[in-house]
Amino acid sequence: MPDLDVVAWVHAAHGRMLAVRARGRDLLYLPGGKREPGEDDWTALSREVREELSVTLDRPTFRELGVVHTTAHDQPADTKVRMACFTAAYRGEITATAEVDEYLYVSPSERDLLAPAAQAALDLAIERGLLG
Repeated sequence: MPDLDVVAWVHAAHGRMLAVRARGRDLLYLPGGKREPGEDDWTALSREVREELSVTLDRPTFRELGVVHTTAHDQPADTKVRMACFTAAYRGEITATAEVDEYLYVSPSERDLLAPAAQAALDLAIERGLLG
């Protein structure tokens, strides 16, 4: 069982993947996070994305992209993360909120800017044809 079990939104545009810099973090993460008690993947992810980027995910387009398993960044040594990755269209204008310092679109050549789980999600997005 992983130490962290999270959900993430994989959004690609123009060959680049959306990533966010959480407050005080050195590397970029994907929008998303931990489920609240009783939340399913859709509820958790739509809440997290709304809190971080002020947009509303579109339920009918919500699809699982895949699950990545890796070492958690900025956590105690040997902490593992399971990150379920999803795609979905959205409504609204992406805006960094108080939870994140900034958002950027990262190209595959900029993978070193990403935390390990986000790097694994980038690879998954490439494999599934979202970034090519």
